[in-house]
Amino acid sequence: MPESSRLRNRPCSIKLLLWGILLSFTLGFTAEVDAETKTPAKSPSQPPVDFTQEIQPLLAKHCYSCHGPDVQEGGLRLDQSDEAFKKLESEATAIVPRHPEQSELIARISPRDDGLQMPPEGEQLKPAQVELLKNWISQGAEWKKHWAFEPPRKQAPPATQNQEWVQNPIDAFILRKLEQRGLSPAPPADRVALIRRAYFDLTGLPPTPEEVDQFVNNPAPDAYEKLIDHLLASPHYGERWARHWLDLVRYADTNSYERDGNKPNAWRFRDYVIRSLNEDKPYDQFIKEQLAGDELDQVTNDSIIATGYYRLGLWDDEPADPLLSYYNELDDIVTTTSQVFLGLTLNCARCHEHKIDPIPHEDYYRFMAFFHGLNSYGIRSDQLSFNQTDITGTKLVTRYAELDEKQGELKQKMRAIEETGIKKMSGVDQRRSETRERKKLLEEKLAQFLEPAQMQDYQKMQVEMQKLNAERKKLPPRKMALSVRRSLKEPRETFVLLRGNPHVKGDPVQPGFPEIFGGEQATIPQPSAEQKTSGRRRVLAEWIADQDNLLTSRVIVNRIWQHHFGRGIVQSPNNFGQLGVPPTHPELLDWLSLKFNDEGQRFKALHKLIMLSNTYQMSSQFSEEAAAVDPANDLFWRFNMRRLSAEEVRDSILAVNGRLNSKMYGPGFYPQISKEVMQGQSKPGQGWGDSSEEERARRSVYIFVKRSLLTPLLFNFDFADTDSSCAVRFVTTQPAQALGMINGAFVNSQAEHLTERLLKDAGPEYPAFVARAIRLAYGRQPQPGEVDRGVQLIQSLIDKHQLSERQARDYFCLTILNRNEFVYLD
Repeated sequence: MPESSRLRNRPCSIKLLLWGILLSFTLGFTAEVDAETKTPAKSPSQPPVDFTQEIQPLLAKHCYSCHGPDVQEGGLRLDQSDEAFKKLESEATAIVPRHPEQSELIARISPRDDGLQMPPEGEQLKPAQVELLKNWISQGAEWKKHWAFEPPRKQAPPATQNQEWVQNPIDAFILRKLEQRGLSPAPPADRVALIRRAYFDLTGLPPTPEEVDQFVNNPAPDAYEKLIDHLLASPHYGERWARHWLDLVRYADTNSYERDGNKPNAWRFRDYVIRSLNEDKPYDQFIKEQLAGDELDQVTNDSIIATGYYRLGLWDDEPADPLLSYYNELDDIVTTTSQVFLGLTLNCARCHEHKIDPIPHEDYYRFMAFFHGLNSYGIRSDQLSFNQTDITGTKLVTRYAELDEKQGELKQKMRAIEETGIKKMSGVDQRRSETRERKKLLEEKLAQFLEPAQMQDYQKMQVEMQKLNAERKKLPPRKMALSVRRSLKEPRETFVLLRGNPHVKGDPVQPGFPEIFGGEQATIPQPSAEQKTSGRRRVLAEWIADQDNLLTSRVIVNRIWQHHFGRGIVQSPNNFGQLGVPPTHPELLDWLSLKFNDEGQRFKALHKLIMLSNTYQMSSQFSEEAAAVDPANDLFWRFNMRRLSAEEVRDSILAVNGRLNSKMYGPGFYPQISKEVMQGQSKPGQGWGDSSEEERARRSVYIFVKRSLLTPLLFNFDFADTDSSCAVRFVTTQPAQALGMINGAFVNSQAEHLTERLLKDAGPEYPAFVARAIRLAYGRQPQPGEVDRGVQLIQSLIDKHQLSERQARDYFCLTILNRNEFVYLD
């Protein structure tokens, strides 16, 4: 096919026509708008107001800025229980348990005309929120510890009225809350919607029409369970779910900043994550390998590669303040580690005490001390010394060593003969031999200053060296891994940095765990004589991975739920602190966390448990009654419609047109990017390779991720921000998506490939051509009249717009890839 697409060369009028056609084909969808939950007033006879889920977030959002850890206007502090009940400077008491009428807090937040209503004008609480605080005080103003800082509690699945709907304990927790609000779950999804949902969730790829038919027509009661088992066993599962983890750990193949140079061998970390998930590696092992893979009892290639986790962040290769730059690197590690594994924003305590959570300034530096044996990513242009570990196999290493020894001995002998001849040369040539001109000099003049026998020996050595070089070239290349290398056995001393400034040291601190976990100082075993590191990171990794950790299992279980349902039980997955969003179903979260631990922290068992629930198998059918009670679907009364991720959009196009290259692993490939986009670089095109068409048809997880030059199609569909941990991707609907899909070179060329596949699959007859396109793209059978409309479109493009038959088919295929049904599930 010629480089310039036939579709892209057609007049704009044809493109405008397509916009109109797409409007007639596109399925409408209801935009979900964030709405603040209106909490009904509760009387003391109603269920108790939940302090951690309802009151504390309200105080944090509206009150802490003036009555929190930094500022206590009027002597009132509302972030600590022992302060909130004290008398104020005015002698009034802000909160009088069971007496809202005596509580100054209620008086100040209620409507008043004297200008003293709080919060300030424009930020006043809504009547429902005022009533909520009144009810809480009437019920005794119980001040509980934040839910996330309490251990998970064993929960028995609750009783429900509609027991028939409960497929497993997950359904009981969900249905109980629905019944309390007078709601019912949506009906089950149809079989086509369900198989597409399962395929995309677990593999990120659409099922083929044949796979859809096999499932739809299978009456066996365990057909769906077997489908899940099949998808979990697919290597595509690791490719799909690895991308979620790569988002969290800020994966990219380059350093950022102006030069945005490559991170050598970063792709091995990506492959490690894919392999680990496909192997169903226990999560605690997954944690330990990334945080301390070089300090474990059993150090393997995988565990070495896993420590590339520390090297994935930004790196300034020319910092104005090298010391500050080093501490910024450490801050990136503290931030990522605390948010990803613990759901805590420890980074907020870098310069001062945490504004909201009970995390002292010292806690940040006690946590940092675990990493103070790490060296900076690089020193100026050196990215190798501390970041690349040779993981070549033993046999190959031995052979390389043998060749190194032979070549070293040979070089010494040749050097001795060369020096014999050089000593006889002129002073000018002797000085020339000490420069880059040495090789040229020897070729031109060495024979003139050696005895014939010496020259003959020298030539034999040259032949031998050529043989050794040829043998070396035949060997596989050494395997190097981006990793932690040469971590200090005696880490640097760690100090509290005043206001976070590395040039202003405060008191020294030792490695320790945050106060909210008990604040104990870590016990670091004395390193053995043969040990190469301090062992600090292993102590931290084992503490985080311990099943008794308050947060670790909760955080990861919430993430798994998030990627199945579109949002987590906690909707702020990187922040389980007091400014995070409280869990909608805390009992379910605890139950899942303990279940996850009890079953060996295996992801695949958790996937299966979730997907076998009726909660997961619900349709996305809308209910006006349910939406009036729960507009944001916080209670999961239906399954939310989901737009495909950036990678799923691109991979689905390739899967549907039959060009998807299923090759796994290896260095990233470079999609074709227009010159106009390249102009955004300081040096256009620098650092962007030229991959073959076959390589460019691989899955998107293998795309080379250059921080300063993201692939436009992925960027338009909300690819992850790679500068820091990305817990939730934006899901936008914006013009660049539609423009890229209908005008972009990639989608236009792939539409032409789809035409070629359809002609092979269905033949030249228009009805069969159209029907096959619908089956491939959407999985379902054509709806009544749909094939006729497709045929009419092709005929119209030929008759009214003077396109060739092939061009008309190409345009039809372009509309198929541009319908909402292609990029939205359910």
